[in-house]
Amino acid sequence: MRLRTVLATVTAALAAATTLTAAGPAPATPRTGHACSPSVSIDRFSDALDKTTYDGTFVGNFSALAVDKDGSIAALEDRSSLFDLDARTLALKRVVRLADEKGAALDSEGLVVDRDGTRLITSETEPSVRRYSTDGGILDRLPVPSALLVAPAGRATSNQTFEGLTLLPGGRTLLASMENAISGDSTDIVRFQTWTRTKDDHFRLAAQYAYRVDAGLGVPEVQATPDGRLLVLERGFTAGVGNTVRLYLADPRHATDTGGIENLTGQPGVRLIRKTLLADIADCPSLGATAKQPQPNPLLDNIEGMTVTGYSKGRLKVLLVSDDNQNAAQVTRFYYLRVRV
Repeated sequence: MRLRTVLATVTAALAAATTLTAAGPAPATPRTGHACSPSVSIDRFSDALDKTTYDGTFVGNFSALAVDKDGSIAALEDRSSLFDLDARTLALKRVVRLADEKGAALDSEGLVVDRDGTRLITSETEPSVRRYSTDGGILDRLPVPSALLVAPAGRATSNQTFEGLTLLPGGRTLLASMENAISGDSTDIVRFQTWTRTKDDHFRLAAQYAYRVDAGLGVPEVQATPDGRLLVLERGFTAGVGNTVRLYLADPRHATDTGGIENLTGQPGVRLIRKTLLADIADCPSLGATAKQPQPNPLLDNIEGMTVTGYSKGRLKVLLVSDDNQNAAQVTRFYYLRVRV
C-alpha cells in the first residue's frame, strides 16, 4: 500500500473514455438528491445481470472488476470464471474459465489487467497471485511471503487472504490486500503486500504495509488512485441487520514497511496506512432499490468488487459490484459512484 498510483491499464482506459489521522478530502459537489456524503455521490445502480446465465455459466459471485485495454469491463467471479462486459450496457461479451496448474478451480478474488492485456489474478486458497493470458493460460506465478500463507504453511486463515489487487501508477508496483488479520497480529490490523516489476516483466516481493480496519470489518477490495493513494472498501455482515460497507481514502506513502515485523499489535514506531472516511454506503439514497434480506439501506448488498472507470480534476468515476454468492437472498448489483479525492 504505497506509492504514486493508478493502474497503468486503468490510466489508459481513463484517457479513453495510525498513526491514523489524515486531513479529509476537499468537499465535493454531489448531484442534488444523490449525495452519500460530501465526497461521494451515486448516479445509479443496475441489477440487470442478477441471476442470469451466459454460455452455460452462472453470472454472479463477482469478486473483482477491472477496466480492460479496449475499455470494456473485466468481471471476475470467485468460482474461476472471468467475464467481459460492455462498459456502457453491461452486456456479456465473453467468459473464460480459469484453473490452477493442476486444473483445479480457484477461489478467485482479486484482478488486475496488466499493460500488455494479461490478467493478474489472486486466489484465496493458498493464497496465490498468477498471471493469465487472455484465453486463460497460466503464464507466471508470483512469490508470496510465508507468513501470509494459509495455516499450517503460514499464519493466515482460509478464505481471509488476498481479496484486493491493484497496480499502482506507472505500472511498476502491484499491491494485494489481505481481507483479515493473520495469527499473531491484532485482529483489526490487516497487511497489504507489494511486488515490484523486474526488467524481465516478472514481479519480486517488495514492501509490506499495515492497515487498521473498523471493528468487525474486513477489506474486500483496494484500488489505486491517480495521485498515489488508495480507495479501500471495508465490509462486514451482521445476521438480521445486513451489510456494512464503507469507502475510505488511504495514504500508504509514509507507512512503515512491516515485512520484517513478526507481530503487529500497535507497537510504537510502526506507522500504519493513514485513512479518511469518504462515505458509508448505507448513507446513500436508495434510488428505489429493493433488498431480498434485511439491510440498513435496501441499496446495500455484499459489495466486493471495485474499479476506477474515469478521472477528471480530482473526481473519480467508480464502479462497484456485489457478490450474490449464488444465493436467492442476495443480489448481483452494480453501483455507479462519483468520488472526490
